[in-house]
Parts: sequence; C-alpha cells; structure tokens
Amino acid sequence: MELEVRHLRALCAIADTGSLHQAARRLGVSQPSLTTQLQRIEKSMGAELFRRGRTGCLPTLLGHAVLSRARPLVDGMSALVGAAMAEAEAARAGGPRLRIGSTASRVIGGWLRGLRLRLPGTDISLRVDVSARALLGEVAAGRLDVAFVHEVEGCPLAVPDGLVQRVLLEREPQFISLSRDHPAAGRPVVDLDDLAGDRWMVDPSVDGEWDGVRRVLGAAGLDPPVLHGDYLTAASLVVLGEAVAPCQPTSVPRDDMAIRPLRGDPLAVRLLLVSRQGADTDAVYGELEAAYRDAARRAEDYHQWLLRHRSPLAQTS
Repeated sequence: MELEVRHLRALCAIADTGSLHQAARRLGVSQPSLTTQLQRIEKSMGAELFRRGRTGCLPTLLGHAVLSRARPLVDGMSALVGAAMAEAEAARAGGPRLRIGSTASRVIGGWLRGLRLRLPGTDISLRVDVSARALLGEVAAGRLDVAFVHEVEGCPLAVPDGLVQRVLLEREPQFISLSRDHPAAGRPVVDLDDLAGDRWMVDPSVDGEWDGVRRVLGAAGLDPPVLHGDYLTAASLVVLGEAVAPCQPTSVPRDDMAIRPLRGDPLAVRLLLVSRQGADTDAVYGELEAAYRDAARRAEDYHQWLLRHRSPLAQTS
C-alpha cells in the first residue's frame, strides 16, 4: 500500500479527536470505512499506530513518530491548495492584494484581523511555514509580499539579496512548557538544572531550533534525552509529563500545562518582518506590532518580563 495525503489526513484526524467515530465524522466517511483504512495503513507500517480502548484511540510510540512527520505534510498540502485558490481568486478580482507569510506565532490571528480592518477591499492571503528560510525565499521570488519570521539566537538566517528587515523585537525569550504536576511548575522561574532529568522535545524542521537548544543545553553542561517531533505532538506529551518543550512566551497557560520563564533567558529568538526593497510596510508592521502587544498583554508572565526590560511592546495602547 502506498501512503497518500488522504491517509495522513486520516491519521491526524484520529489523533486530534481521539476517536474513530469523531474522526470519521470530521472526514465525512463512515466509521467502518475509516477503521478498514487505518488497519490497512497499520499493516503497511508493520505495527499499530493507535491503541484502541474505552477512552478512545491513543497514538503508540510509532504513532507519535509518524504523526510528527505527517502533520507538516498535511498542513503543507492544505496551505498549497489554499494559496492556489487565493491566487486564482485574486487574479479574477483584479483588486489590491497582500500576500503575507509567517512562521508559527500566537499573533497571527490578531495580525490578520487587524489588517483586514485596516485595509478593506484588499485580498489578503496567508501562508504559514515552519521554515523561515522557505518564507524568505518566497518573498525574494515575489510570491509573498512580506514574511514575519523568527531567527534563533546563534543560528543567523541567510537573508536573500534585495530583502530588507524591520526588527519587531531584538530578543524574545523562549519559555518552557511543562506538566502541571512537574516539581518545577510551582516556581515562578525555572532553572535549566531543574529540567536535567526530563526528556526535551524539539521540532527539528524549524530552522535553527534544534541547534539553538543543543547549544544552550551543552553550555549548561546538560545532555538530556531529546525527542524530535512537531509542537502539537509535544503539547500532548508535555501534559502527560513525558517531556518538556520550549515555547513562545506569548503562550497562555492551560489547566493541564504550565508555562514558565527560564532563569537568565538562555533561549531566545529575534523577530523580523522581511519584505522586498522599496515595499511600503508601515501598515503591515503597525498591525503586527499591535497584535504582538495584545498577545503579550494576555500572557501575564511575559508582560511582566517586557515591563522589567522596559520594552515599548509592554504598552497596552
């Protein structure tokens, strides 16, 4: 059996819903059909991808590994189709358009909403990609107008010729996500040594992410076990206490997960808005800054960090 995107989409739906019944409803197929499809996929893999029980379907270790590779492919295909449809619609409409790209960020929703309000009548499309380098290439090729990207500290991005950068934040600290019952979760600030016995989970498909984490852990004299996978999978493992993971400081704590700053802010990124030379980015940058400020205000620990560092982004208006 040759795996196709529809098979990967089915696996992601089962993992997201935790139920064959709910996944079948989401996919618009019958449950027996989805069950048969899953059995065929597992047979081709040579092992179970999910454990079925009264509480639903939970990924096995192999399932987590497959999902960590499947999600970027499914998201990429969805983005490809969406972008193609947006391009076709823009070509038919013939009006002004704005094509924005971004690495994963909590501010995207607010940024997009602000742009739609500020630029009525403009066709705005969005492409999200884990790779900042890929987005910069799209801007350089003229397929995107602007890209909001992060540059991992110690791992500089190669910015193509002809592009200009506007720095939103020179140094954004990366916080750590951990389970609520983790011994360090009750502390306002976490030391790296507090996490020496934990598995760390890092997404190696994010440019510079693994190199940056490895550099910081090595400098601290730590060599913990590391899991590689996407951060959606990481969240499920963090909740269960199976791993800790770096996260954006704008992440809002959940009932089942704690978000804490690391002492000394050893992990950090630089936030950039990149465009071609001569492009007018004032409106785009202004709405990005407003969306970021709003996201920071909602994350109390990070808002306090910005205040301590006297950042203008700590302003609420």
